[in-house]
Amino acid sequence: MKDSYRHKGLRAKLVSTLRAKGIQDRNVLAAINLIPRHYFLDKAFEEWAYKDNAFPIGSGQTISQPYTVARQTELLQLNGKCKVLEIGTGSGYQAAIISALGAKIYTIERQEDLYIKTSKFLNEIGFNRIRTLFGDGYAGAPKFTPFNRIIITAATSTLPDALFNQLAVNGLMVFPKGDSQHQIMTRIIKTSETSFEEETFGKYSFVPFLQGIVETT
Repeated sequence: MKDSYRHKGLRAKLVSTLRAKGIQDRNVLAAINLIPRHYFLDKAFEEWAYKDNAFPIGSGQTISQPYTVARQTELLQLNGKCKVLEIGTGSGYQAAIISALGAKIYTIERQEDLYIKTSKFLNEIGFNRIRTLFGDGYAGAPKFTPFNRIIITAATSTLPDALFNQLAVNGLMVFPKGDSQHQIMTRIIKTSETSFEEETFGKYSFVPFLQGIVETT
């Protein structure tokens, strides 16, 4: 895989676009500028990799548009001490952005073929610090709790109890809340083992958060 001067120039333009759309966190913008997004798309979409659009990645999934990736990451308020759980590995792009910010990330994928493909790919491009897991996102990753941050990259109308329980007190969770048609980006701050505060950040569109796993046959 090649990351040419042209690709780097297109990333710089993308960063300018994201800044103009309201992304303010300089570290998030630097990570977007660093990570070659075209690596994470099929060759057929390479020419479109640095447009602010979502694209299909197979298995009925998409890679989120760069603005959405940047906004969710910005809302996580990451630092190098954060331990993060991502629900929905997909292409691995969001996990790579989070890893580039110095956080320790565990990411879980429910579709086995996508989990195998993305796990191998992330290692091949040098992101071997990302811990990929195959499993049901609704169940989270109890073996590795607690998490300081949790990010859900699929739409859910309810907050799964297991994920709330795996979030550390004072931790943040960011997710698109709503049905398959209408979602509001939501951030909760866990204030105790049984309570939280909630903030909202506008309308978004995600694939639905599905329960269970899909094994390769």
